[in-house]
Amino acid sequence: MAYDIIVIGAGIAGATAAAHLSPHRRVALIEAEETAGYHTTGRSAALWILNYGPRDVRELSGLSRTFFENPPRGFAEVPLMRRRPVLLLATAAQLPDLDSAIAEGSGLRRVTEADARILVPALRPGYAAAGAVEDDAFDMDVSAIHQGFLRQLRQNGGTLALRHRAGRIERKSSQWHVETTTHESLQAPIVVNAAGAWGDEIAKIAGVRPLGLIPKRRTAAIVDPAPHDVEHWPMICDVQEKWYARPEARTRLMVSPADETPDTPHDVRPEEIDVATGIDRTQQALDIPVRRVEHSWAGLRTFTPDGSLGFGWDPRAEGFFWTVGQGGYGIQTSPAAGQLVADLLLGRDPGEAASIVAAVDPARFTP
Repeated sequence: MAYDIIVIGAGIAGATAAAHLSPHRRVALIEAEETAGYHTTGRSAALWILNYGPRDVRELSGLSRTFFENPPRGFAEVPLMRRRPVLLLATAAQLPDLDSAIAEGSGLRRVTEADARILVPALRPGYAAAGAVEDDAFDMDVSAIHQGFLRQLRQNGGTLALRHRAGRIERKSSQWHVETTTHESLQAPIVVNAAGAWGDEIAKIAGVRPLGLIPKRRTAAIVDPAPHDVEHWPMICDVQEKWYARPEARTRLMVSPADETPDTPHDVRPEEIDVATGIDRTQQALDIPVRRVEHSWAGLRTFTPDGSLGFGWDPRAEGFFWTVGQGGYGIQTSPAAGQLVADLLLGRDPGEAASIVAAVDPARFTP
């Protein structure tokens, strides 16, 4: 079948790219799994946090906020955001890190240990020397956001093809030919590589030089925080990002060691030691008796070698466009990221995102 653009990978990166391109081009979004976003997007518990990630990420996060607050009519049946402040905690040894975070961040206010305990009554006395609060942060409904972009794609006449793993990708006569494991052949002059942890694998199949993407495992677990009522607690983060905890489903607490263990692209599962580490670090700060783990999971967050995003044309492979390296920022940057990808691919002015185009260009990794 012939298209103008084939997008490979239906997680948040591929869904947003395909949705923004579909009003202007015939788009096919192909996904290897039975469910879109199975490996990473579907395992994300995202917050919109402006002070998170490198400068290019923060720029796209800021540009995305208006969309989340006022999405297009019919995009979702539920609100996409719910206010959830973020509390950064610093021990006495971490105070220089806290000072740097406040100086380099936007809208962070310093708080005392007593202030922090008002927000989180379970905070152990003497653990935190001080803290900082980002009041203007929000929980995000990941499923509603992801499905909203997939819905836009379909409404614009785009094709979503699940269980279509790319088996062969080659360029012939100015067209990319993508053969899937369902024995279907798709052709288009442009291929968008939005395959997340599998981004370099897709490049290899296409005969394109990999960028050196690094998938990293992130682990989380759900515990019962009783006797504490955590519904209105902020997200609680170690200022050095060694652990975090946040309310989940109103009555539960999600804890994580904030691990970033380099891994290989696969259906990743949580390691018991990582779950235990997350609980231990949380309990050092919070007086919460964890009697059992109700649920645990892991996902892959994939980064470029320098940690910034990878959006743009491959400098050596005609018609091959990269949309990778979202790490843990894919959801909160998704509207502006999808718009930027469409602008770059269609040759349009990227507007307010123009300042980061060079920073995200994958050509920076070409010797």
